[in-house]
Amino acid sequence: MSKTLRALRIAAAGLFFALPAFAQETPTADTVVATVNNAEITLGHMIAVRETLPAQYQQLAPEVLFSGILDQIIQQTLLAQAVGDDIPKRTAKTLEVQRTAILADAAVDAALAERVDDAALRAMYDAKYGDFTGAQEFDASHILVETEEEAQAIATEIRAGADFAETAKEKSTGPSGPRGGALGWFGPGQMVPPFEAAVAELKVGEVSDPVQTQFGWHVIILNDTRTQEAPTFEMVLPEIQVDAENAAAAAYVAELAESGTVDQSAADALDPNLIAQFELLDE
Repeated sequence: MSKTLRALRIAAAGLFFALPAFAQETPTADTVVATVNNAEITLGHMIAVRETLPAQYQQLAPEVLFSGILDQIIQQTLLAQAVGDDIPKRTAKTLEVQRTAILADAAVDAALAERVDDAALRAMYDAKYGDFTGAQEFDASHILVETEEEAQAIATEIRAGADFAETAKEKSTGPSGPRGGALGWFGPGQMVPPFEAAVAELKVGEVSDPVQTQFGWHVIILNDTRTQEAPTFEMVLPEIQVDAENAAAAAYVAELAESGTVDQSAADALDPNLIAQFELLDE
């Protein structure tokens, strides 16, 4: 539908819209962009709707979003006005809990802005990783074959001086064979238990006896070991941010509860199954 036809239909419906005052003054959140039966729709209303849109809609052209959001709010306003003052109980209760949730989010956001700064994040990092004791990690290579006899013969060859990497390239059936059997660094839980247990028993440079797993028979050499270091602050910043925000929000709610009055004794007398009686909202 063209803008002209839309304007004609709006006029025929008895709706009157105030033109945006962008040319006359600097727009603010309170700038009125339209009225519906004397109810004002502001630029702030439109921005609030856009802020909640899914990511795929955020990418639309501004003129498309502006028109679409304005049309949506106009339609919703018309429908809301049609309800009048006789708001159904289900709707009224939903509005109340949604209002409470939105205000609660605003309170938390304000508290976090004050409490979760760089110092708080550094303190959370120190508390979580200050006494970090890393697990032992291993750098190993292996040769995978089908039978124990093959594995034993290969282990004997390696101990007699055969080059492990070249032997792996020649005889290993595993995906690491072409790169000399190298597995790189790994830590606890990254290998199947029999393999991990065998590696843990080796000294650097030592070759294992044949080790059986569900993949076949392995001959393993331990190249090196190291102790896992604590992650840097930057590496775990997203995790630390979440932890710090959760801790700050919980502390803030505890402070509010301590300074306020919370009485839930009436709830203690009710049957918890009542929460599933949705028909109560239809009374």
